[in-house]
Amino acid sequence: MTYVITQSCCNDASCVEVCPVDCIHPGPDEPGFGAAEMLYIHPDECIDCGACEDACPVNAIFPDYEVPDAFAPYVDINAAFFEFTGEQDEPAPLPPPGAKIPGGPLKVAVVGAGPAGWYVAEELAATRRCDVEITVIDRLATPYGLVRYGVAPDHLDTKEIVSGFAKTARHRRVRTRYNVEIGRDVTHEELLGAHHAVVYTTGAGEGRSLGLPGEELPGSTSAAELVGWYNGHPDRAALSFPLAHERAVIIGNGNVALDLARLLLADEEALQASDLAPAALSALAASGIREVVVTARRGAEHAAFTSPELRALADDPHLDVVVDEADLGSLPTDADLTERDAGTFAALQKADLLRDLAARPRTDAAKRLVLRFGLTPTEILGADTVAGVRFDTGEEIEAGLVVRATGYRSAGVAGVPSEEGSGRFLHEAGRVTGSRATYTAGWAKRGPSGVIGTNRACAAETVRTLLDDYAAGSLAEPTGEPLDDLLAARGVIVVGQTGWNTLDTHERESGKEIGRPRAKVTDREEQVRIAALARV
Repeated sequence: MTYVITQSCCNDASCVEVCPVDCIHPGPDEPGFGAAEMLYIHPDECIDCGACEDACPVNAIFPDYEVPDAFAPYVDINAAFFEFTGEQDEPAPLPPPGAKIPGGPLKVAVVGAGPAGWYVAEELAATRRCDVEITVIDRLATPYGLVRYGVAPDHLDTKEIVSGFAKTARHRRVRTRYNVEIGRDVTHEELLGAHHAVVYTTGAGEGRSLGLPGEELPGSTSAAELVGWYNGHPDRAALSFPLAHERAVIIGNGNVALDLARLLLADEEALQASDLAPAALSALAASGIREVVVTARRGAEHAAFTSPELRALADDPHLDVVVDEADLGSLPTDADLTERDAGTFAALQKADLLRDLAARPRTDAAKRLVLRFGLTPTEILGADTVAGVRFDTGEEIEAGLVVRATGYRSAGVAGVPSEEGSGRFLHEAGRVTGSRATYTAGWAKRGPSGVIGTNRACAAETVRTLLDDYAAGSLAEPTGEPLDDLLAARGVIVVGQTGWNTLDTHERESGKEIGRPRAKVTDREEQVRIAALARV
């Protein structure tokens, strides 16, 4: 028997840490980790101990005899990875933990309660170099950022990763202050005055503009807006979108684009089983969309989606996934690939899957997803509302909804230097350049790349830098007014972890009454009101 990693792998690598025989690859310290779509278990080296299954935060690991039918291909995929890549490279040596730091406690504010923020808090809480007091802050009244408001609402296993974050929130070194916005309730300098260091993990939540004519038309939107709407983000829950036309076009073909396509084409049963926001559920259940065309500027060999994401769509019996064989001439074959690493294995997995889809006969499924390549949009068509998209080839595709899924940008923070255009913080190993005692991790640090678990290694690098700076005496003692005193004087209503737990329980119990995982509260004032029933 062997254990098998399946579709919802988040690359968190908790499984790697607990494996007693080092049979899970690539690990965070191995060369192929950054390019890997997921992690894999070597079937001949696994000793069936089950430690990885217990450690996995997203329920992605199963004994081979218990792998659900929907994930059956992953038994062979895990084995194929090792057949393709051969003997694994030696991991890079871990940096030394560093000497004990006298004095303390080190006071750190972590701004942004999404995955990157919690990985930073986890690393700091676990350090033995010094005592630490960690305050996790978020401008929203709810924690978990990307997991609550970005992960697709039907990916409930992926959302289970928050159980680890909740454990960190209970750590004796950690306290939480939600519904607190830097720049609105307290300035960056005031926050620095109350702490030795500030770490910004504020993500990248703004959609990118393509600058196309017609982009401002109703029915033209960004992935950030549409994803925020259906996930019930308080800033976007009140938006509305035209869903009556039978076709939607998505520009860009990353995993977010495929998530959008899947949700736009989902039937009511699938929508009910998700934690989709109530208003979005009603709108999507009544949608007239029957076809989604996902377009990409470059060829199929550059497809940005991962093979697990496409495989899930390909296996949906209610959906016809259409790929034109003529678009696939530049895809690699096994014989073409001289490099045998995680990146080229991922490329081959995608290529084989696309070829399989192109060879499939068309079905009579009621809905279909069309993947197109080599199309650069030049104009969004329409007079008073979106009517379609024109591409550089001269082709026009009629549609009532056009979504730009071409990346995200960070909003930045007043008083902290950031890169023009992307909004991310310029840094050296997580230390923000041009701002004292200021650090960053996650998408705000490296841009919108990787999956949830990628943030873990990113956070570890930042925390090493911060602790080394503290050991070197580079972080001044805080002399400003304590954060809680500032917030109290300004009448800020603070939501703590206990308040969030009250809101979380309310949503789950409300959902249970109507047969759903949760009924999200999307109005910020209502969130705060419910959370206030508990003590901070």
